Amino acid sequence: MTVPVELLPNETRRRVTRRLMPFLFLLYIVAYIDRINIGFAGLQMTPELHFSDAVFGFGSGVFFVGYLLLGIPGAILVEKWSARKMMATTLVVWGFVASATGFIHTAPQFYVMRFLLGLTEAAFFPGVITYLGHWYRPQDRAKASPCS
Repeated sequence: MTVPVELLPNETRRRVTRRLMPFLFLLYIVAYIDRINIGFAGLQMTPELHFSDAVFGFGSGVFFVGYLLLGIPGAILVEKWSARKMMATTLVVWGFVASATGFIHTAPQFYVMRFLLGLTEAAFFPGVITYLGHWYRPQDRAKASPCS
């Protein structure tokens, strides 16, 4: 199928959008669920590990300290290194840290794992934004429609 030259930018934009957006949307949903799942886990985890509400609340908040600390450096690293490599590395390390969270038994372990989870997840959103910035022209970045 040959595409006329005047339609090539639109066709290219549609193809990029169809290939990238479903996967990136899925990753963003997973990131969101991972960020809020501590609230669901806390219902059974707190009594089972004998955590007080203060321990659970502090551990929940420690996540955002790590997220805040590595947010800007993560964005700079994504731009300097490679958005694709950084996102892949982030997802792998993030998966290991999230899985290792299931092995905690004490409050300090809980704090450390939540902090590390915040650090590993911090580069994800800047990585996605940078990645999309490399695939879309500046005038197309605000458009989300695959038909535009």
